[in-house]
Amino acid sequence: MEGDNHRFRPAVVILIALVIISTIPIPVAAQSGAQAGGTVVVEEGETVDELESFAGTVIVRGTVTGDVSAVAGDVTIASTGTVEGDLESAAGSVTIAGVVNGDVEIGAGSVEVTRDGTVGGTFTAGAGNVVVDGVLEGNAEIGAETIRLGETASIAGDLRYDGDLEGNTDSVAGSIEEDSSLGVDVAPTVQPFAWWIAAVYTLVVNLLLGAVLLALFPRFSDSVASTVATGPFRSGLIGLGVFVGIPVLLIALAITIVGIPLSIVGAIAFAFLLWIATVYGWFAVAAGIFRAVGIGNRWLALVVGLVVGAAVSRVPIVGGLLTFLVLLLGLGAIARGLYGHRRNIRERDRGQRVGPGSDEPTTD
Repeated sequence: MEGDNHRFRPAVVILIALVIISTIPIPVAAQSGAQAGGTVVVEEGETVDELESFAGTVIVRGTVTGDVSAVAGDVTIASTGTVEGDLESAAGSVTIAGVVNGDVEIGAGSVEVTRDGTVGGTFTAGAGNVVVDGVLEGNAEIGAETIRLGETASIAGDLRYDGDLEGNTDSVAGSIEEDSSLGVDVAPTVQPFAWWIAAVYTLVVNLLLGAVLLALFPRFSDSVASTVATGPFRSGLIGLGVFVGIPVLLIALAITIVGIPLSIVGAIAFAFLLWIATVYGWFAVAAGIFRAVGIGNRWLALVVGLVVGAAVSRVPIVGGLLTFLVLLLGLGAIARGLYGHRRNIRERDRGQRVGPGSDEPTTD
């Protein structure tokens, strides 16, 4: 058992590293602006041509000479940041404390243009709430539940809005028109680049996880593939049982006050298990097909399986159903493999106890 523990330690270290990599700040390359990760940053003094990002947080402290397109939890144009082109974003919150020379199109939970923020083109926002304390040099179209114009706000053009308008309306040099047709959906959706950035990022992380699993547990990985190939229906049923049963157990555990922390840890572990099951599922399906045609390369099966899985997941309805079925196959195969491994260990320990000179009875 000690040998097994030593084998697990590198896996834990690598998987923790993957999680850390996904959350640390990622500097943006000067020429290639497509980025995905936990935090994407254009540092102060740095200049990039353009920025397309899918991330938890996007921060521009330097200069983007082209456009910024971002799908993120938070997007910030810092006081030292400059976007010479347009800003297009779908986010939880967007803060403009620097300069955007082009147009701004935002769909977000909250939007703020601080007193140091400047927008040179048209400002278009659909949000839960919008605060303008800075300078809008063009027209503004805002649909929000609440719209507040601060004392330092300045809107050089016209303001069309839908929602509760509050604050310094004298800051609007042009006309102010309420337009109920705007709604909170006034901001157009972000360009379709975001889906492929997310897809590529997910594929790369899945490949890294799959490589760790194959490298550290080659025999178990082969066992998972064989289990799916020889008994897909049984693996799927067992996977369905695990998929339904574990959440039920976690809910039952959460009912007791003492069990709440354990249920939270269990939920995190179960989510991680589902991720592993999905990777193993696509690997097993590809490995089974390859073996049927005489190809036994597990690494090729991993790459092909995950690439096909990424493509299939993009197909509406059918893709989601197939991905779920593959998840159940992987989950069932893992459960069967772990059960078989535990049974082998028990039989081995029992065989070590029952030997020459032992008084313990044996059975045929």
